[in-house]
Amino acid sequence: MVMDRDISELRQEYARSGLHESDLDPDPVEQFRAWLSDAFDANLVEPNAMTLATATSDGIPSARIVLLRGFDERGFCFYTNYEGRKGGELSSNPRAALVFYWGALERQVRIEGGVSRLSEEESGEYFASRPRGSRIGAWVSEQSELLEKREALEERVEELEREYADGEIPRPHFWGGFRVEPERVEFWQGRESRLHDRLLYERGGDGWGIVRLQP
Repeated sequence: MVMDRDISELRQEYARSGLHESDLDPDPVEQFRAWLSDAFDANLVEPNAMTLATATSDGIPSARIVLLRGFDERGFCFYTNYEGRKGGELSSNPRAALVFYWGALERQVRIEGGVSRLSEEESGEYFASRPRGSRIGAWVSEQSELLEKREALEERVEELEREYADGEIPRPHFWGGFRVEPERVEFWQGRESRLHDRLLYERGGDGWGIVRLQP
């Protein structure tokens, strides 16, 4: 059993080189692309995993891990059930924060901004690329609702596998993508003695400004 004193004594010293303004691309999306590429090259498990934080219209927060499924100058995309908890919160309060943490590289990226739904075409194209089991799963799960027993879920899977045995599985109307449109993007590099480097891009006018934050 892990005791509280064990947690309080945990220490990780950061030893990699620092992050300087001259290292950064002027575009945060391109800088993110470079860091994500480093995470892939390091053979990290699911380097596209990110914490997604949302909140209700009255400010009650929640967070969970989801997978980044695409990004470009417009923003960062993921897919979900629109009728689940996160989908409902994003519909009523269309703002979100994302955090990528790559511990082996002593790096994290924080992204904040408004949220919009992807087009029907974008969501349909991605849904068609998913494994068959994942497409069945999107139909089966009433995401975030109570489930009396696991067997009910598995029975529904079997029913749908029979129903779509000889045909394509259409995208559910309640399933699709969201895009987080970045307004603030922070790149964090671990440094010795907890004096970490934090460089923040902030959108202003037609471009991005870069400032350094205290650790």
